[in-house]
Amino acid sequence: MATHTHRRHHPHLSYAVLRSWDLVRSHEALAALPPAEPFAMSFHGTLTFPRGRAALAPAISADMALRQWRIVTALEATGAELHRNYEAGHWVPHVSVATRAQGAQMATVVKAIADVLPLSVRVDRAALVDSSAGQTWPLPHIP
Repeated sequence: MATHTHRRHHPHLSYAVLRSWDLVRSHEALAALPPAEPFAMSFHGTLTFPRGRAALAPAISADMALRQWRIVTALEATGAELHRNYEAGHWVPHVSVATRAQGAQMATVVKAIADVLPLSVRVDRAALVDSSAGQTWPLPHIP
């Protein structure tokens, strides 16, 4: 992730990925959601996706699934266009580790992840992120 696109990535879990969106409307819609408390999240495995992507696989609670659904619903109501993999019922929660691992490299990535699992983290903040530039707008009430 250190060399991907704008090179300012932080480890993150995406509740939604938008193909098009209005910043002001999206920010207002998310600000109107009920506040949520920080929470613990644990990782117990690795996910692999097409095109050399590998990620940490988190265990999620019903509250976290509901949080993602509320966020997606609020964003869709603004007219934002969601990436199909983040629509309600299609979300696969993950934290990306590699985005371009080629063939044999995937085994090295999976082993490196397995060597540190299980892993627990505290999720304590959220933001709207323009991933093309790395610009962020904090959402202080939605970790």
